[in-house]
Amino acid sequence: MRFFLDAEQREFARSLDGLLTSCDTPAATRSWATGDHGPGRAVWARLAEAGVFALVVPEKYDGFGPLPVELAVAFEALGRHAVPGPLVETVAAAALLDRLGDERAAADRLPGIASGKSVASLCLTSLGPYALDADLADPVFVVEGDILSVAAGSGPVQPSADPGRRLSRPAAGTVLARGPAVTAAAGYAADVAALATAAQALGVGRTLLARTVAYVTQRTQFGVAIGSFQAVKHRLADTLLALEFAEPLVHGAALALAAGDDGAGRDIAAAKVTAGEAAYGAARTALQLHGAVGYTDELDLSLWIRKARPLRDAWGTPAACRARVLAG
Repeated sequence: MRFFLDAEQREFARSLDGLLTSCDTPAATRSWATGDHGPGRAVWARLAEAGVFALVVPEKYDGFGPLPVELAVAFEALGRHAVPGPLVETVAAAALLDRLGDERAAADRLPGIASGKSVASLCLTSLGPYALDADLADPVFVVEGDILSVAAGSGPVQPSADPGRRLSRPAAGTVLARGPAVTAAAGYAADVAALATAAQALGVGRTLLARTVAYVTQRTQFGVAIGSFQAVKHRLADTLLALEFAEPLVHGAALALAAGDDGAGRDIAAAKVTAGEAAYGAARTALQLHGAVGYTDELDLSLWIRKARPLRDAWGTPAACRARVLAG
């Protein structure tokens, strides 16, 4: 089965690309890595104006959603431009609040997320002890077992392969809810997070491939562009095929989530592992074909290379995703 975006969705993607191209996201990511969130928050505000965070928030809480397909479109654009911050975690937190069944908590928190005024993070301790950008986010939601709490702060920021991903352990917080409703809402939020991460990884892979193609047409060896070598062509073709194969899986998973299909979780897992591996393969190709210059932090390409591996493992490692697919 083939999945195509409609004209409105394609225009949304183009508008986000135009917006983010004008934002100098590499500079924002470099500032983010040092703890200077100003440029990144400026990008965040513009994304909010474009409706990105409202895509997962219901209309009664000032959102447009839930719209999983449009969310996937948006996060592919965010990946293409290496936007820093807890983007996935914010929309996942919104999904959790929407499904929790607590009208007061939703009314208090979701309008701020939709408008971009509130940057949230989410930690499911079953997947790991860290929250992304917990030192910045307000609120930080933590789900441990069937208990949902709102953390009051965070510990020291941990080193990360991706300078746009700052990890820390959330501090103890106030219990917001407990019971089966928390477990169910956390499961749905994890699916939303996995879908958004898959789309983001797909966008990262697309940019890595595009920049590598541009580079091999300019770099020469033995008097000719290295892009004319068969070995280079084959490597790039394999990378393209992996990304092309991942794209319909991401869109199909978004459609399944939108329809509430029983197999949506399995489809999301398949999309996540495929897009994550494709992006990681694109990073390896980019690093190899750029040669020694590919290892330098000064090159903007490094910002995308260093995103690929963390995104591959975030919100569902390849092994965990494959196990979920095989479980049916």
